[in-house]
Amino acid sequence: METIVQGTRVFHDRYGEGLVNKVNLSNLEIFFEKMGRITVSSASNELTIKESPADAPVPVNIDTQALGSMLRSFFETYAPLPELVELGDKWEGGTLILKPANTELQSKEIPIETFFHKIVMMRDKIRVLEQNINAHSVLSDEEKIHLQQYISRVYGSFTTFNILFKHKEDQFKSK
Repeated sequence: METIVQGTRVFHDRYGEGLVNKVNLSNLEIFFEKMGRITVSSASNELTIKESPADAPVPVNIDTQALGSMLRSFFETYAPLPELVELGDKWEGGTLILKPANTELQSKEIPIETFFHKIVMMRDKIRVLEQNINAHSVLSDEEKIHLQQYISRVYGSFTTFNILFKHKEDQFKSK
């Protein structure tokens, strides 16, 4: 297998496409587009190299400070990076099984990590929606409060999933 270094673009059957952020002796820290930051064993045979940093086109005459400033501004405004939220230890490696009442139908198995990351992504998107409502220039205060009440109810509905979180401060709160 080709050597994986920082900046390598990879594909993982379970997590999709990602970018290697850190390389250690025994593992790789990879930022996956759909799943966020995941640590994978450096001996894993589940990774396919899509593009090595040496294969990437080299930019010419770029003001890196201006580019960095522009990217920070872009991500803060349009796509805040998700915070690292950890799954409870007892759930790691587990499987969520959805079993229909009709025995003729097949069960569906989902890795708990995948299910958990989707819940965290929904929470992050609800937070962005909340920020957009609060910053909206056309909505009246009454309309903002009305929409905030719906968001609070959504958070309340998600409290069912709090058992999956490792840290209490990451859990959903209905208020």
